[in-house]
Parts: sequence; C-alpha cells; structure tokens
Amino acid sequence: MKTAAILALIGCLVTVTEPKVYTRCKLAKIFSRAGLDNYQGFSLGNWICMAYYESHYNTTAQTELEDGSIDYGIFQINSFTWCRRAKLQEKNHCHIACAALITDDLTDAIICAKKIAKETEGMNYWQGWKKHCEGKDLSEWKKGCEVS
Repeated sequence: MKTAAILALIGCLVTVTEPKVYTRCKLAKIFSRAGLDNYQGFSLGNWICMAYYESHYNTTAQTELEDGSIDYGIFQINSFTWCRRAKLQEKNHCHIACAALITDDLTDAIICAKKIAKETEGMNYWQGWKKHCEGKDLSEWKKGCEVS
C-alpha cells in the first residue's frame, strides 16, 4: 500500500514536456507581437524561416552537439553561451535556465534570440538561417498570415 502511494505521488510530481509545434502563421503572429519584425533590420520572414530550419517550429527541440553543449527550443539556443543547464561555468548571457527555452511560452526564447541578434553578428549565429534564408526573398514565409 505504501509503495502504491509513493508511486502515485511520484507520478503526480513528474512533469512531461509535451512538444508544441507551432504553425507558420501562428508563429508569425507571435513574433510580430513580440517586436521581431525588422528587429536589428531583419524582416519577420527571416525569423520565421530561421525558426523553421532550426527546429521545424518545435518548442521542445533539443540537439546535443559534439562539444557536449545542447541547443534548445524553437531557436536552438546553445547552453554553453546563452542559457544555464546545470554547470556554473556556462556563460548564461541570457540569464535564464535552458528549460525556459523549451516551453510553449516563447517569451524567454524571443528575449534571448533578440539578445543574440543584438550582441552577435545579427542572425549569423543561426546556421539554419545562413544556409537557407540569408539573402533570399522571404516574403513567402508570412504570406497568407494575418499579422498585426
């Protein structure tokens, strides 16, 4: 009986992060409201294109890299430089836990992405953007979306 009660309690305490995969137009609306359109001179299409090629709009995307760091969330923000996983030696320039980058609430991820774009070479931080979006006509990425 005691074991069953403990297992039930553990079951209640364990939280499972369900993947949230946004649609292109939903992201366009969220990004627009968050001030990403023309942020640091990059159109909304740049941000939508980059998020697609980095995570396929999946908020829980995680990619472990060869150096042991992990890229997190919709923008694939790296744990070594931008967020805190557990190690104190990580730089954590965005002053957030990496877990905050893999939730359905994109507020922390957007704030951190803005910081990255402002403090680095614009969107050059993101390899998906450099390979697939840079220098291209990105107007199609927000076509058909109601953006306020």
